[in-house]
Amino acid sequence: MSTDWLGSLVSINCGVTLGVYQGAVSCVDHASQTISLRQPYRNGVRCPVPEVTFSAMDIKELKFQDIQNTVNKRSSGQGSATEPSFISAGAHGQSNRATSDSAHSSSAPITILRRVPAGSSNSRGAAHATQRRNGVRNGGARGPVRSKDDECFGDGTDEDLDTDFDFEGNLALFDKAAVFSQIDGTSGHSNKAQPQSAQAEQRPQSYRHDQNILEAKPIIYRQITVPLHGSKEYCTDSGLVVPCIPYKLHKRLLEAAEHWGLSVKRRLETIGVCSSQMALSLLGGPNRLNPKNIHQKPIVILLCGPHNQGAQGVSCGRHLANHEVEVILFLPSFVKMDESVAREVSLYSRTSGVQVASVSELPASPVDLVINCLDSHENPQLKEQSWYRSAADWANRNRAPVLSIDPPVSEQTVQAKWTLSLGLPLPLAGNESKLYLCDIGIPKLVYKEVGISYHSPFGCKFVIPLHLVQ
Repeated sequence: MSTDWLGSLVSINCGVTLGVYQGAVSCVDHASQTISLRQPYRNGVRCPVPEVTFSAMDIKELKFQDIQNTVNKRSSGQGSATEPSFISAGAHGQSNRATSDSAHSSSAPITILRRVPAGSSNSRGAAHATQRRNGVRNGGARGPVRSKDDECFGDGTDEDLDTDFDFEGNLALFDKAAVFSQIDGTSGHSNKAQPQSAQAEQRPQSYRHDQNILEAKPIIYRQITVPLHGSKEYCTDSGLVVPCIPYKLHKRLLEAAEHWGLSVKRRLETIGVCSSQMALSLLGGPNRLNPKNIHQKPIVILLCGPHNQGAQGVSCGRHLANHEVEVILFLPSFVKMDESVAREVSLYSRTSGVQVASVSELPASPVDLVINCLDSHENPQLKEQSWYRSAADWANRNRAPVLSIDPPVSEQTVQAKWTLSLGLPLPLAGNESKLYLCDIGIPKLVYKEVGISYHSPFGCKFVIPLHLVQ
């Protein structure tokens, strides 16, 4: 009887494709030539289904590991405890066929029949899968070739995947408004009944990526106040107002700084570094000055007078020459020079720069940059001398751009493209050039001594551009 084998532990080898199954016999059906195992294992791994049914023609080998009531069966003489009777009629009856069609058996479709509990929502899908697989198997050993889906996914797949996923039902569970209200910092469902204006008021202020999230005081753009206003006002790129000061107040500021230790020597060095850095940027910076471009060194002409402004130009030329710029210094030798000029010229002579005393020695072709330091704040009569007029005429004829360093308030003879002022700008007359401001290192309390309320507008730089406030 088929019931005699119920509960026996068996091992069923279904070949390389289906694998080896172990489990307890739960049903033996002589009519359909099938055997079912409960709580099965496939290749040592627990199967996801509670029961698996096998057809006799797919069983390669069947071994009993634990036979129930074996002793009782033998003592009562009710047959042999070697194998079920349907196996004798099924698997052994098909042995010749399996031998002759061994090649076909290895590629036969899966014939595992799954027993689905009554009332299961997946029963229709399982029955459909069984019919489809049996149809392919019974369509003939040499019937149509299986589809690519069966070849790739037909073996060992989970029948639960036959149920379609309910996208609409799952999406209905997602409360989009509640999630976004939580992201915005509100209380989710409790705010649904509130009007949108109330919700907007409850939301914290949002910031852009480039905004400071810390609360700060409002920006005061007029941070520099002077007792004597000039005729012009400028502003920086960030909007800070920089007023002009008269030359008398500028002179008092320099004297106060010198009293506290900011001597002329120290100012000359600071001005030379800042002005040379600006000149290097105007010449092209790293695009022009690099080891691979040594055959195109920039040429800079320095036009200097025998005064403090001329000494500032010589200091700038020394730093430019140290950066492999070809510098030609024009300085008249037949006039009396200040001590500061003589000291700077002596230091400049130790560089690769060239010094000339006549305009005729200057190049006739255009150069890269002309730096003008001919004018003096204290001696405007220099403009009447012949050496000054000839140097100014040469600069205006040459098509090179001009940078003027610390020019006086009076109208300029040499037309400059850029102008560099020191500390605070002067109200330059008829100045149409681009104005820059240089930090020469005057402390904040020194400004206060001369009546200037000062906050540095330079930020992280030592030279900044200024824009005229209309």
